[in-house]
Amino acid sequence: MFIDVVVTIVGLALLAVTLYDLFQSVVLPRPAVNKVQLARIVIRPLWIAWRWIGLRSSRLDRNEARLAAFGPVSLLVLFGIWAFALILAYGLIIYGVRDEFHPVLQDFPESFYVSASTLVPLAYGDFIPEQGFARTVIFFESLTGVALAALAITLLFELYGAFRSREEPVVALDALAGAPASAVQLLETAAAKGMDGILKETFDEWRKWSAMVLESHLAYPLLVYFRSSHDNEAWINSFGAVMDSAALVMSSMEEEPTAGAAKLMFTVGNHLVEDMAWVFRLKLESDAIIEESEYVAAIARLKAAGYRAHDGDVHWQKFAKMRGKYASGLNQIAQWLAAPPAPWVGDRSYLPHRQRVRRTAAAPKPAS
Repeated sequence: MFIDVVVTIVGLALLAVTLYDLFQSVVLPRPAVNKVQLARIVIRPLWIAWRWIGLRSSRLDRNEARLAAFGPVSLLVLFGIWAFALILAYGLIIYGVRDEFHPVLQDFPESFYVSASTLVPLAYGDFIPEQGFARTVIFFESLTGVALAALAITLLFELYGAFRSREEPVVALDALAGAPASAVQLLETAAAKGMDGILKETFDEWRKWSAMVLESHLAYPLLVYFRSSHDNEAWINSFGAVMDSAALVMSSMEEEPTAGAAKLMFTVGNHLVEDMAWVFRLKLESDAIIEESEYVAAIARLKAAGYRAHDGDVHWQKFAKMRGKYASGLNQIAQWLAAPPAPWVGDRSYLPHRQRVRRTAAAPKPAS
């Protein structure tokens, strides 16, 4: 009797933990940063292993195909773990009241079988609950199985709806910024004849895009791993190109009519980067992560395109300060996701100033 009570209590505890994790991961549309969450425990190490395997090929298209499968597969893995945990929890509870079934359950494997066939449900009627508590357990497990299936379908539609909303502006940006997206090319295209107002529209659209991603990807961080379906595209690269364009407009251009829209886009975009860093526990640095020579070259191209741009030290410092607010988080996310290489976004460790930083960090500290 004592063992049956202990087993039942363990089953109830496991059931409570699993249902709570399902609630905060699927039902509650808020980021759970300081809470124990199955998705956080499972997805991170799974992605590390998956990324390592996915990048073994020398062909970029094969790498992208492998990495793109991670999002859907990890979703199935999560629901598989939740389903197994529920079956195990109810199986322990059923084992604690095995005497209330006809015929009496002989061991835990039979209890696990009854639990699995009830949650799906595929019960054949070979074990029948004859008393009150056993009937209650079977009823609630059947209800849980229906609820789990409904949650899986609902989450699937929610994730793919958010994915589609995220990718439409990314694909549309190709015409302006190229693939992979470039901030300088975006501004050059917007300065061409017949493009009046397109830059302001782009900033306005991506301000709304940033707000949408801020809500959807913080509520369901798994969306971060759903990759763009077109060649040389990544949502993080496109977002970085628009942010860099806004920073260039605000820091280096005189009397630019789109400065107001750029400022609004920049504000919401910074909010997105800060909250992403908070959720993924990134360590941010105030580093522009580009060379001054790259900035000077960009300004030269913008002048040739017809902008009244400046590349003096004051403007460089202003741009570097602005970019330092988001560049570190942006690049860490891009490297974590193994995003395709893009101008100014991604792995910049080959740059001279980044190499100097690494050597300084690795040098032994003088004795005090």
